[in-house]
Amino acid sequence: MSEQIFSNARIVLEDRIVDGTVVVRDGLIAEIEEGPSRTGEDFGGDYLIPGLVELHTDHLESHYSPRPGVRWHMTSAIQAHDAQIVTSGITTVFDCLRMGSDEDGGFDKGEMRDMADAIQAAERDDRLRAEHLIHLRCEVASDNVLEHFSDFENDPHVRLVSLMDHSPGQRQFQTMEQYTLYYKTKRGLTDEQFARFVESRLSLSERFSTVHRDTLARSCAERGITVASHDDATLAHVEEAKGHGVKLAEFPTSIEAAEASHQSGMSVLMGAPNVVRGKSHSGNIAARDLAKRGVLDVLSSDYVPLSLLHASFVLADEIDGISLPQAIAMVTATPARTVSLDDRGRIETGLRADLVRVRRDAGVPVIRAVWREGRRVA
Repeated sequence: MSEQIFSNARIVLEDRIVDGTVVVRDGLIAEIEEGPSRTGEDFGGDYLIPGLVELHTDHLESHYSPRPGVRWHMTSAIQAHDAQIVTSGITTVFDCLRMGSDEDGGFDKGEMRDMADAIQAAERDDRLRAEHLIHLRCEVASDNVLEHFSDFENDPHVRLVSLMDHSPGQRQFQTMEQYTLYYKTKRGLTDEQFARFVESRLSLSERFSTVHRDTLARSCAERGITVASHDDATLAHVEEAKGHGVKLAEFPTSIEAAEASHQSGMSVLMGAPNVVRGKSHSGNIAARDLAKRGVLDVLSSDYVPLSLLHASFVLADEIDGISLPQAIAMVTATPARTVSLDDRGRIETGLRADLVRVRRDAGVPVIRAVWREGRRVA
């Protein structure tokens, strides 16, 4: 029997912080005691929190395709991604793989299947330190999204599917001003090129969005896969999500949609970079405003892995009514429960010893050690 003792720690439980000791045996949390122990590793008053659970990160894409048209070696990209994920305190990560492509980009059919195979091979070879699961980001307005999705029909690693439509005039891009900035100005399109682009996107959305959304939601229900909505803006969007059995409302773009999603029992997810920056990068609602209203449930690092833990401390520091245990639960217990990972996300006897040692005197927290199932991984 292997045993580890972590003493003199500020243990962040789901409802309170206790000064005490945690005993780990054979990869599981065996004991939680108040007060220091005479033996074991002395934390010197550092925080001990559960390993973070990341449900939505596009970070792997930036390693695999670091420049337009560039494809990096898959295993190398995965290892680089994993290293940054773990040293940010994340012990369970849902890697987002994009389903559906169009004239604006994306990946060829089979490319994301190859990436998933490379992730699983890297795990078998003991190359990775976090546990990697799959989140399929399905662009429902794409004509080939179902074809791409079919590559994953027998993959048990797929635990989360999000239904997305980035067409102009709705959801993330409710105004053409936002859409023009994101697609025309940033990408240097001429007026004629942009007009053709918008016309194509609207046509595809009208033809495919509803049927693809329905088909994907039905497939996920049959396979027991958690479904997420994405960029809901209206009460009609929320009602549609309820009909599809959605459990996770990702990045709602209006307070109205966020409140309705939360009241319907969905976990409302917003970006941790939004919390740290104090605003959305695309001009939508600020995550802190949802936190103040009590309708922010889950944070995602999105494109900056360290932002996940950083944002938790920001919320605890700056939002009245949110304690540090409540903020940490947004990146541990609540995301784990949302996707039915009931064996992690909390410091509780019998659960996995996914743990993070954190020091934070002021400013950005410092991650000093990370354990996954009792094994030191960072």
